[in-house]
Amino acid sequence: MEFAENIFVSLKQGILKVLANFLPDWMVVLAAILISITAIAIFGPVTMMYLTWLERKVVGRIQNRFGPNRVGIFGLLQPIADGIKMLTKEDIVPESADRVTHFLAPVIVVMPALLVFSVLPFGRGMTAVNLNVGLLFFLAVSTLSTFAIFMGSWGSRNKFSVLGGMRAVAQMVSYEVPMVLSVVPVILAAGTLSTVEIVEAQAGGKWFLFTPWGFFACLIFFLCGVAEVNRTPFDIAEGESEIIAGFHTEYSGMKFALFYMAEFMGAFAVSGLTVTLFLGGWQGPWLPSWLWFLLKTYLFVLVMIWFRGTFPRLRVDQLMGFAWKVLLPFALLNVFVAALWTLLPAPKNHLVALAAEIAAVFLIWFFSRKDAPQKRTYTYAT
Repeated sequence: MEFAENIFVSLKQGILKVLANFLPDWMVVLAAILISITAIAIFGPVTMMYLTWLERKVVGRIQNRFGPNRVGIFGLLQPIADGIKMLTKEDIVPESADRVTHFLAPVIVVMPALLVFSVLPFGRGMTAVNLNVGLLFFLAVSTLSTFAIFMGSWGSRNKFSVLGGMRAVAQMVSYEVPMVLSVVPVILAAGTLSTVEIVEAQAGGKWFLFTPWGFFACLIFFLCGVAEVNRTPFDIAEGESEIIAGFHTEYSGMKFALFYMAEFMGAFAVSGLTVTLFLGGWQGPWLPSWLWFLLKTYLFVLVMIWFRGTFPRLRVDQLMGFAWKVLLPFALLNVFVAALWTLLPAPKNHLVALAAEIAAVFLIWFFSRKDAPQKRTYTYAT
């Protein structure tokens, strides 16, 4: 058990110990940084490749079909075949496009998706950079993808792409507000912005998910995260039925694959941060800490896949209304509930917080019920 727990940390330390025999100290420090960067640079794309395989398999089962089953056993080599196809496809750039912007957008969109991995605590002692503001770093860096998406849409010189880019910017800006507010209760309870210390604050099974404010904060954060990475049912930025493929309409080959990679790595990162903030991160009995983290994270990834195979795409008015009229007021009220919870003694704090959450749900339902989509009645000509 101890060997499995420390396998990755011991491997890194072993490499550094060998290098320390013939390299100066500053180069050993540089080597430690490069090892972490290399691990993230490998883990990110590999995760993306096999998340695509997992999604196609799960959605295939939902739709009563097999999914990939031709290339390799159970289709396990299908992601590699897809990668080869993307690398060898022709890169088509519209004649009127801004070639520099068109080229830079898919490159820049991958950078935030990789950078946020550096502050995710994958296991005990397995955080690439343990920043004391790790949570703030994650939220700040993840917003950079908005610029890349709009760069790609504007640089394409395509009206459908620009519409998709404008939708994406409006959606991301709207959902970032309740997303940030939903993590404030976690900061109040843990007293830190460090992702590692937030996990340690939930030791002994004291997961924030099991508090009244934590359950709703987790729900708000996860839904906002799904919207941030343009996953169903929030994928209006690439609404194929209306605007072809939105912001990446004019992309082909490896450039398109980079947008695809950023989406799946973002989905994993959002799921990983949800686990870190509300489900105790790597905390758990019997199994290695890194395995607990992966199991919990893939549970949320499966929920995202379930969303894609189940829910239709929201209309733009429904999507924006849900952010501003439901999630935002709920996130604001949840901050006050969490403050009450931290100030009152147990078990009184749980009872008061639960009553306040029920009241908040009723108030939001009461004031937003008139905006709920109404059933349509169609009259057909005879």
